[in-house]
Amino acid sequence: MELKTARLTVLVDPNKKAAFERLCEQQDLTPSQVVRRLIRDYLAHHGVSYQPSGIADELYATEETRAPAKRGRRAPKA
Repeated sequence: MELKTARLTVLVDPNKKAAFERLCEQQDLTPSQVVRRLIRDYLAHHGVSYQPSGIADELYATEETRAPAKRGRRAPKA
């Protein structure tokens, strides 16, 4: 599982988006889960390999280089 994420913005027809979201809900999946699976399968189908972001960093990090854990809630925006 990746430890870092990046946003991907995709423009689609509003009716297609609504149908996709309904289907995801029926399958107890989030749209993000389905899109991530699609990307993984597409990369595998085309033989593209990659190192998930943050995995090597976390495996080889020392206590001094590891980022401190975030704690508590962020203050609400005014």
